[in-house]
Amino acid sequence: MFEQTLVDSAPDRAPVVTTTQWLITFALGVLGFFFWFFGVTLILGSPESTSLLYIQSFMFGAIPFFVTALILSYVYSDARRLKINPIPWFILTLILSFVGLLIYLLYTGNKTKNWKRASLIIGYIIDGIVVGVLVLYPLIYTNALPKAQLMTFLAAPPPPPPPPPPPAPAPPKIVIHRVSLKDLMKAPTVIPKQIKMIKDQPEPSNAGVVGGVPGGVPGGSGGVLGGLLGGMGAPPPPPPPKAAVPSRIRVGGQVEAAKAIYRPMPQFPPLARMARIQGTVRLEAVISKDGTIQDLKVIQGHPLLVQSALAAVRQWRYEPTLLNGVPVEVVTEIDVNFTLSD
Repeated sequence: MFEQTLVDSAPDRAPVVTTTQWLITFALGVLGFFFWFFGVTLILGSPESTSLLYIQSFMFGAIPFFVTALILSYVYSDARRLKINPIPWFILTLILSFVGLLIYLLYTGNKTKNWKRASLIIGYIIDGIVVGVLVLYPLIYTNALPKAQLMTFLAAPPPPPPPPPPPAPAPPKIVIHRVSLKDLMKAPTVIPKQIKMIKDQPEPSNAGVVGGVPGGVPGGSGGVLGGLLGGMGAPPPPPPPKAAVPSRIRVGGQVEAAKAIYRPMPQFPPLARMARIQGTVRLEAVISKDGTIQDLKVIQGHPLLVQSALAAVRQWRYEPTLLNGVPVEVVTEIDVNFTLSD
């Protein structure tokens, strides 16, 4: 059976592919390995994984070169054995590879009326096609990811609702005083002709202590004690108390913005840029006596922009704020604007 197939290894018949052709085939396989290995390295540069490059060179370089050389050797030797011009079949097989080999086997089988010689290679080709389809089908027709769930993960969260508007100021209360008839009856109806003048009574000249020395100073500062003290006057009044300087004051954001000496701009978050989100983040900051930011609180702003604003404002520096010549802490509001340039 095997003497009429592709193997042709029967003892009474010499093999179609000679030893020399086997050596040439292996040499071409090695050449294909190095051709793929160095070709990929020169074109794409050094790969990250050398082991992966070895596997690719073996699969896409060594095996195709080896199989093609083996097919060409078989077609050339078998055509010469059947006394057929090998050159056209060699060129056809070189161009069409497996398809050229299949055409050659069908032609020689029809010519020799021996179809068993082509059965083995045709079986190999059919097996290879079936295995290739089973391997490639899952790679080509993959299951699509759930688009709705994927968009849920990638979509940016909706912006928070705007804060409620401040309450309208209360209208001014207008008090209308109505003059009643009773009030009119209380008013005088006749102007008096003479008005009594009230004069203040003068203070007594001798306001000393009872039993004091005549001629003493009013108020008891004279007399015996006055003579002993040598006429000393009253002690001076105490100095007015100094106003206490508060340790922390609140200042408007525009006032403190003019005192900024180092203010790096925040980085625009990539996710907010992709979602086309922009706006203003308002922060409440406590500026210490030396001008550094000590405490930050978020008043309002989009969640995707808040972290970038906090990271930038923590690096800001201000001139110290002086109150009566004493540095104090300042509570102020800072607005950080995020605007898309394009």
